[in-house]
Amino acid sequence: MKQIHVQRIERVQEEMARAGMEQLIVSDPASLWYLTGEALDPGERLTVLIIDRGGSLRWVKNALFTLASEDIPVLSFQDGEDGIRTVAEDMMPGVIGVDGSWPSRFLLALQAACPRTYVNGSGAIDRVRAVKDEEEQRLMRESSAVNDRCMAAFVRWLHAGVTEAEAADHLRQLYKEEGCEDVSFAPIVAFGPHGADPHHTVSDAVLTEGTVVLLDIGGKKDRYCSDMTRTYFFGDVPDKVREIHRIVCEACETAEALVRPGVPLAELDRAARAVIEKAGYGPQFYHRLGHFIGQTDHEAGEVSASSPLIAEPGMIFSIEPGIYLTGEFGVRIEDLVLVTETGAERLNHLPHSPYIHDIGGTAHE
Repeated sequence: MKQIHVQRIERVQEEMARAGMEQLIVSDPASLWYLTGEALDPGERLTVLIIDRGGSLRWVKNALFTLASEDIPVLSFQDGEDGIRTVAEDMMPGVIGVDGSWPSRFLLALQAACPRTYVNGSGAIDRVRAVKDEEEQRLMRESSAVNDRCMAAFVRWLHAGVTEAEAADHLRQLYKEEGCEDVSFAPIVAFGPHGADPHHTVSDAVLTEGTVVLLDIGGKKDRYCSDMTRTYFFGDVPDKVREIHRIVCEACETAEALVRPGVPLAELDRAARAVIEKAGYGPQFYHRLGHFIGQTDHEAGEVSASSPLIAEPGMIFSIEPGIYLTGEFGVRIEDLVLVTETGAERLNHLPHSPYIHDIGGTAHE
């Protein structure tokens, strides 16, 4: 095994010891790749990695699936054979952790075949994956740099008469041209009133002059996701729109300025929310401030008023305040931030400015 995988597994075993777990059953494909480098998609067939707190680990998998490395012992079974029995025979006395991705049909069968104390073991992996190592930080920087380029190219391309759906298709093409495997999530392209829906699904709405355009986009490059939101003015807009954009920018930048090791993430949410509440738009900011990100666009961990998490070097999460006026428009600004040893590094470098010419596009204001 590569040293990086050995280190990650050792960190998981430390978390298992803290939680009192004797063994941990891992099934989530992203976690399996993170811990072993094996890219597996077993579909409905049972495939798990069993980690012992004491040090050893092994695969239990259907023989149909091959592994790139032979470093980890394998207990295999054929179609028609009882894979759960293979897992049950490997279980040790004590508390067994199971990640939350394992289908209940497997867990219930294992509980019947092998009575033990089973607990949700996802936290042991989530806490490790939440703190990105140097290789992951590099990949996240590269993915975010791609996102900067795609956003800039997209805004320069944006033109009157295009629909939200056409714009989303163009974004997908831009990520493909940058070598991304896929988008991180379905692109949010919201014109005018549609921007008041934080998770708007693209429609056939047509872009016209004087429209507020909210763009929440990201691509997956070398397995790691980017995510960024910007709000632009396509043409002249009322002073009310400009003022709300200014308020959201202030909220975003206020929270980002506080990011450093040891800061409760709930404090970041409170700081951004206080800016918006002071301006009189508190009820119009009704979602958490941010989420963690890595191999998936939303990983375990959040930046919210109720978050118990404390910022640690290596954590990467979003800061994304917004104000949403139903029937009118919405404004959201989102950056990804990496907690460093002394503060924070913003992974997105595109300006927060709502003016298209500020990133080299045609002036519409």
